Amino acid sequence: MPYTPGEIAEKTGFSLDTLRYYERIGLLENVSRTAGGQRIFTDNDIAWLSILRCLRDTGMPIAQMRRYAELSRDTTTVTERRELLEDHDTKIGLRIDELILQRAHVREKIRYYQSVDVGAREE
Repeated sequence: MPYTPGEIAEKTGFSLDTLRYYERIGLLENVSRTAGGQRIFTDNDIAWLSILRCLRDTGMPIAQMRRYAELSRDTTTVTERRELLEDHDTKIGLRIDELILQRAHVREKIRYYQSVDVGAREE
């Protein structure tokens, strides 16, 4: 089923500018066009944009996303793709650990302010 750029933007959460940018830098490839030159997207494009969204939202740099896209176009690069994703997964795990520690610090501050606030109300 073909989708317009606006429909794809709505389905994926990417702005039209981001879709054009991703096409320009090679993250999106072989996007079909109408006779008038308007981009037409497919369900395969939606699936691809879904993995790009995941990678971006989990902090993968554009350069690594481009590398992943390049590798994905070659059926002989499964091992390299897996290794790239394993490396990214490790970084995600480290970031989660860091966020857990930071959350504990924030919660400690909240408890402090709650105790101060209770003390102030009792006076």
